[in-house]
Amino acid sequence: MNDDPIIIIPSREGSTRLHQKPLIDLNGKSLVQRVFELALKVTNKTYIATDSILIKSHVKEFTSNVIMTSDTHISGTDRVYEAATKLNLSPNQFIINLQGDEPFIPSSILKDIVNNYFTHSPDVITASQPLKPEDIDNPNCVKVLSNDKSQAIKFYRNNEDHHNNIDHHIGIYGYSYKTLNEFVNLEPTINELELKLEQLRFLDNDYKIYVSKFYDHIQKGIDTDDDVIKARNFLEINEN
Repeated sequence: MNDDPIIIIPSREGSTRLHQKPLIDLNGKSLVQRVFELALKVTNKTYIATDSILIKSHVKEFTSNVIMTSDTHISGTDRVYEAATKLNLSPNQFIINLQGDEPFIPSSILKDIVNNYFTHSPDVITASQPLKPEDIDNPNCVKVLSNDKSQAIKFYRNNEDHHNNIDHHIGIYGYSYKTLNEFVNLEPTINELELKLEQLRFLDNDYKIYVSKFYDHIQKGIDTDDDVIKARNFLEINEN
């Protein structure tokens, strides 16, 4: 199995909360460029998958690794799958699906995901960080409950349990091209549709998900105008 990962960053123009979100300026660099440069710390085999000519034109200013995809995809995973198919990957190629609105993910998390995937050989690997007390009842903070072997038991939004092994889920996924191909051809499950958590399709179909745990807190990604302001302030402090 090839332990050199490929990272694919899904990036679409039509965000409902932030207009042209991938192109938002964060202290001199666009959001999508910052995520791309983060991924480059792990592998040069990093690609941006987009349905937008505007994003493609912008991305061409700093890389040729951009793949045009359909504008009918309902999820980032579907976009990643189309891009992976166009790359003609082998079934065992390890792929990391890195969200295009998370510029502050430490590269150490991505490296741990790679190491843990090849050490523990799960079907799927994801990540988590400690759950802040103020997020326990926040439905926008997705929780993951894992067992003592770091295998995910369930994902949920509301305050259902008070176990020691509950963490704040980080939406990064790693899997082989074969597993990704199987996933996109499965029907969405009732749990997935009810909670709007795509990863539940894996659990409901008995795929094993390993949770790679990060023991610090990560600066929040970009979803709202307020997040943009906080991100710029964070960068001003940490890049100067």
